[in-house]
Amino acid sequence: MINCQYCKNSKPTDDFYQSSIRKDGKNGSCKECVRAKVRANRAKNIDHYLEFDRKRANNPDRVQARKDYQLTERGQQKASAAKRAYAERNPLIRQAHNAVNNALRDGKLARASCCETCQSEAELHGHHCDYNKPLDVMWLCDPCHKAWHKDNTPIYCDELKLA
Repeated sequence: MINCQYCKNSKPTDDFYQSSIRKDGKNGSCKECVRAKVRANRAKNIDHYLEFDRKRANNPDRVQARKDYQLTERGQQKASAAKRAYAERNPLIRQAHNAVNNALRDGKLARASCCETCQSEAELHGHHCDYNKPLDVMWLCDPCHKAWHKDNTPIYCDELKLA
């Protein structure tokens, strides 16, 4: 049994992290206290940690690891499950997406040839500013679509108004 230097409780050695500094080879704080200190520090410095997480996620090795994972069977299953869960959580948004896809297929709506913001001819997304108007879409390239969502919030439907 070891006494935790923070909570002052006597706990079994398994409740302490390893440490090369102390004679007994255990950290002076129990795992529970260490975790509480880490959570408190993250909450106190949340802006720093969010920026750190954002930069870390964009490291080339992490980006490649995510791409590799998406090619595995488990990665594909997780992606499919996430898409199904999104559709279940957002049925009206999904209906708007389906309305656009059906209109494109039936020739009632035409895809623009270039991005409405930057005039790029890259792959375009049909973007809804207002989900109450499912066939009123802006055609945006991926960077412009992300920038739009960073600076704006679309109007979501509260009830079934889609045609």
